[in-house]
Amino acid sequence: MATFEDRQKGQEAKFAHDSELRFKAEARRNRLLGLWAAEQMGLNETHAKEYAAEVVSADFEEAGEEDVFRKVSADMKAKNANVTDEMIRQKMAEFVAVAQQQVLAEG
Repeated sequence: MATFEDRQKGQEAKFAHDSELRFKAEARRNRLLGLWAAEQMGLNETHAKEYAAEVVSADFEEAGEEDVFRKVSADMKAKNANVTDEMIRQKMAEFVAVAQQQVLAEG
């Protein structure tokens, strides 16, 4: 019985750890996306960091990544940035891979 409980606790700990890594990677992806978008919109370094934080916060509006996409897309259009929705989605996919590698490397 103790072995079963130990295994269950181990699986719960792994699930919690994996969830934490996934959360960190998503937040990192959003930050990277925000910094890239800020550059495309011509924001200075200070405003770029503030904008990246706004993009990270936008992810808490609803489950999934569509809230982040909508924010960045709308902001790009408002600033008349020469960026398509397809380019934003490509960057999101690119940055999720980069973010996962960075988070795993950090431990």
